[in-house]
Order: sequence, then structure tokens, then C-alpha cells
Amino acid sequence: MCRCVLPYTATPAISHAILKWNAGRVNGLADGIVITPSHNPPRDGGFKYNPPHGGPADTDVTADIEKRANSYLENNNNGVRMTHLRAALSSSLVQEYDFIQSYVDDLSQVLDMKAIAASGLSIGVDPLGGASLQMWEPIADTYGIKLDVVNRAVDPTFRFVPCDKDGKIRMDCSSPYAMSRLVDMRERFDLSFACDPDSDRHGIVTRQELMNPNHFLSVAAWYLFRTRQKWPAQRGIGKTLVTSAMLDRISREAGRPVIEVPVGFKWFVPYLHSGECGMGCEESAGASFLCFDGTPWSTDKDGPLMCLLAAEMAAVEQASPSELYARLEQRLGAPVYQRLDAPADDAVRAKLKALTPESVQLKNLGGKPITAILTRAPGNDAPIGGVKVVSEDGWFAVRPSGTEAICKVYTESFTGEEHLKAIQKDAIDFMEQLFKKGE
Repeated sequence: MCRCVLPYTATPAISHAILKWNAGRVNGLADGIVITPSHNPPRDGGFKYNPPHGGPADTDVTADIEKRANSYLENNNNGVRMTHLRAALSSSLVQEYDFIQSYVDDLSQVLDMKAIAASGLSIGVDPLGGASLQMWEPIADTYGIKLDVVNRAVDPTFRFVPCDKDGKIRMDCSSPYAMSRLVDMRERFDLSFACDPDSDRHGIVTRQELMNPNHFLSVAAWYLFRTRQKWPAQRGIGKTLVTSAMLDRISREAGRPVIEVPVGFKWFVPYLHSGECGMGCEESAGASFLCFDGTPWSTDKDGPLMCLLAAEMAAVEQASPSELYARLEQRLGAPVYQRLDAPADDAVRAKLKALTPESVQLKNLGGKPITAILTRAPGNDAPIGGVKVVSEDGWFAVRPSGTEAICKVYTESFTGEEHLKAIQKDAIDFMEQLFKKGE
């Protein structure tokens, strides 16, 4: 067992350490545990397990952990073996390991840190009270980057984070509420960014805006696949079914395959390990990508990596990620994307999971012919737990939430707001019919 020498450890630093330790090993493999509220309200702290592959555990593994944990709780922790902290730390089973410095020292394997330093970019960082607080100064000192941490507050209540639109605190680095400090400071820095508390998500602020996650992921994919010259041509872009179709247009332009999987970063783990995906990303601001030599860097979402990629592309392209994305829109189209939530009881959730393409009686979407109806992901043929309906210039997807009695309805149009509204109407009509069948 490794014990971190610093008080906070970021999810991606653990994922990277697992891969680094396990490389070439057959026995004595490492795994990891993270306890964090992530981007959720502080009361919703969670337990995350990363198996030896370094990425998020599959649902069967997490279900078994949950079952065993609840069994212990129900039996007053009978069977739990305990030892004093001092005894544990002095035993041969525990050794100290600097997860952060190891991660920092290896960054030059995956990012052009020299270009960032040479650019003289002024960078602002808000760790949002999370584990990345420990990372930024070592990064700045190691590579000579001009970086200012604007918020050093650490408080498990996260009371310093502005309330979200529903009055709850969320340390969500995609939210204009949580990111308001950096947005207000955007004229002070060339580029600013933040991570959520466990540092697996990224939020990018340019002088122009807080970037929409889909926009940044699109420009990140465009940049990576034109600059990572050692990545073979068959290396593709990994995306979840509900991530912007702008990535499909970028992949076609770059001559790269798209590997489209269900929602959840766990689906990218085998593709990042094998190198089939040069980058894996999901619309909720989570992504990771390969090292320059095509080996995996991390198999979990990596917030600091994506933040520093924004700095690299600004340094190399001499334009902000917002400006680079605007150029993509001029060439490939300007998508409009919105997620809606609809109530869903167990009957509707069951209906969604039981859907087949043949059972969806839709011919047109937003007035345009439907080109695909998906209930399984085309990248790995895994069930998506819902449905995605696609036309040439728009789509919607419906899937049940894993934690709430709602269905999430994702919509996107490449022809504007009116067309998006038409797609949303078709999606809502579809949901209403599903409700009626569930009664």
C-alpha cells in the first residue's frame, strides 16, 4: 500500500501512478481508492475505486464493493480488521510515495511544457478547494510557468463556492456559478482554468468566455490529432454518445475513426490502454489522451492535463482555445447543444432499457429524415440504457439518470435554435408516448 506524502491526492495522479507502477508487471499490481464529493454538493461525497487498469471500476465491481460495505454496516462492522495508524505506517505493507511530484515530473511525456513556459502566458488557477491545489505550484516551479493560484481555500463544506442555479453548492468547473471568480478575472490572465475537487474534470476560461465543455473538447481533439505526429493514423477519437457531433466532423476532416461508447469514462479504458483511442472524452468536461509516444498517460479523466493542454494550444497556435474553436465553427458548422431533464419512474426507465431500434416509431427528426436509431453504442456494441436518434444535422438522446428519478434528454442541432427546438419537441413527444406506454 502506498501512502501519499501530501494531504490531498488528485484522481488523475492516482491513475497515472497505477499505470506507471503496473507497467511490465504481472504480480503485485497496484490499484487505488479516492474519497471525494467530486463536482457534486459536499454532502454527496463518494467512494471511487480504480482497479489495476487505472480507470474507473466497472459497475459489477462497484456493486460488489457497495454490497460488502453495506453488509459490514448492518453488522456493526463485524469482520472489519483494524489496526492503529502508527502501527500501519511503521509496517512493511506501507510506503510513502509522492504521487504529485511523480505526475509533475512526467508531464513532459504528454505535453509540450517547454512551449508553455516559453510563451510567457499568464495563467490563473482556481482549485475550487480541491486536490489540485497541491499540484499547481510544483508544476509552475518545475517548468518555469507563470501561474497564479487565485484561491487557496480548503474547507470540506465548500462554503466559498457560489451556489448553483438551484441554490445548491456544486464544485462544478463547467458551471458559470462555481467559475464566477475566474470569469470575473478573465481580463487579468491570458488563460484561466479550474478543476473539480478530485481534479478529474476541467473548466477553461479565456479572455472571451467560460468555454462550453463540448467546444473545448472539440478544439482539443482538432489540436491533438494535428500535432501528435507519432500517433498512427488508425488512432481514433473516443466520445460518448451524448458528446457533441462536432467531434464526428473533426474526425472526418482529420481522417480519423470515431469510437462512440455509452456514457461513462470507464468505457474508454481498454481503448486508451491499447492505443486505439488517442483521446477519450465525455460532454461533462472529462477527458484524457495518450503520451507523445502513444502510450497511455492516465485511464481516468484528467483535469490538470486538459487545463495544461489549453495552455499548450494557446502557446503553439498563438490564439486562445475560444478563438480556435470559432475557426472550427466557420469551417465545420456551429452546433447548438442543450440538455433537458424529464421525470421518469421505474416503468419508464425499464421501457427505455428495453427499447430496440425497431420499436422506435420515428421517421423524421426536426423535419429531417432520420439516418440512425441507436440503442447500442456503435463503438463497442454495449447497451446505452436508452436511445439516440440521429439525422444529418441534429440528434437527440434519452437515457435514465443513475442517481435520480429522471431521464436526461440531450439535443443538438447544426442549423440553429429553431431547429433545436423542433428536435426537442420530437424528443418530448417521444418521451410522452413512452410515459403513456408505461402507465
